[in-house]
Amino acid sequence: YKISALEIEDTLLRHPNIKECAVIGKKDDKWGEIVVSAIVIREKELSIEEVQKWCSKSLSGYKIPRIIKIIKELPKNSMGKVTKIKLKKLF
Repeated sequence: YKISALEIEDTLLRHPNIKECAVIGKKDDKWGEIVVSAIVIREKELSIEEVQKWCSKSLSGYKIPRIIKIIKELPKNSMGKVTKIKLKKLF
């Protein structure tokens, strides 16, 4: 399958309680690669199940992040761009 991280990130960012997010692929023995995401939430509580349910409304099943980590801030470089290498270390 062809999976666009931007499409998944756009879906996540439409959730009113998600402030920032990043989506990457993680190696997986069974599937080759799975979709994972790190998210930064706003004030309210938000569960992983709620996020996956939100994604299922607009994304095909194979595009829904299998692992979601809620973090305080995304790892970024001095230019403010998400550092994917540091992000991968979270998974």
